[in-house]
Amino acid sequence: MPVCVKQRASSPPKMRSAEKRPVSLRTASEGHVVGEFPALGGPCEVLLDMPDPEAARYLVGLAAGEAWRIESRYSRYNAGGVVHQINNANGKPVTLDEESGALIDFADACHRLSDGAFDITSGVLRRAWKFDGGNRLPSPAAVAALLPHVGWGRAIWNRPVLQLPFGMEIDLGGIGKEYAVDQAARQLAAAGVNNALINFGGDVFALGPRANGEPWMVGIDDPRATGKACVRAVPLHRGGLATSGDARRFLKRSGKRYGHILNPKTGWPVQGAPRSVSVKASSCIDAGMLATFAMLKGSDAEVFLEAEGVEHFIIW
Repeated sequence: MPVCVKQRASSPPKMRSAEKRPVSLRTASEGHVVGEFPALGGPCEVLLDMPDPEAARYLVGLAAGEAWRIESRYSRYNAGGVVHQINNANGKPVTLDEESGALIDFADACHRLSDGAFDITSGVLRRAWKFDGGNRLPSPAAVAALLPHVGWGRAIWNRPVLQLPFGMEIDLGGIGKEYAVDQAARQLAAAGVNNALINFGGDVFALGPRANGEPWMVGIDDPRATGKACVRAVPLHRGGLATSGDARRFLKRSGKRYGHILNPKTGWPVQGAPRSVSVKASSCIDAGMLATFAMLKGSDAEVFLEAEGVEHFIIW
């Protein structure tokens, strides 16, 4: 039976300040151990193909600790975190540490590669948009009022110093979860693990196949019945898999569905985007980047991914 991963949100779920939380352990019917814990705005799990439950508990704890560390540092909700410090600098420059600088570099590259469509300053648009499955459509005036606070090109980034204009803010949640998956994988690899699957809320990385050499089978969530059915099983020996879509974050008004993928230049949802895009790549953060880029391409998502030459699966 495949591990069915639910759609992640390209514009991030809420990453809240992390305190130590419980880790549970169970044995799946296929024989592997599953460690579960909450982090990064949702359920996380680590699948380990090993017989020793005590060793498995220790390893799951390593992955959970890394997820909580990253959540604490980069959640916009944590007053002691890096993002909160940047967003409350009131226009003053902020000197970043090496890890934070590398994440900003990645976000900057995403902005350039997407011709400005991927923009970590666009999170302020959440003040107008509430993608909760309801029917509340913001007024054009409310959206337009926020646009002066959107635009990574207005930031001054000379690593390690970042300066945002007064009133602007960043949100790293769009890359934070994928980054956490890759960092947790590095922790487990350093501990000698090579038969594991990490799944943080639908962002996945396989740290080698199962102990018998077979791939991990990862199910793609059906956006038309999310959480209830998988539409495809993807074999994963090693590498990342990310799925982006509108199944969980949307609103409906007058029979029209508005997905949560926003054009940062207009402040309105991207038109013609697929319901779901899944991408395989060498790392989870690269898979997430490509899935997000594809969604931002709207009706050209398939053309974009084919040009990139990456394995992908799209549901319209």
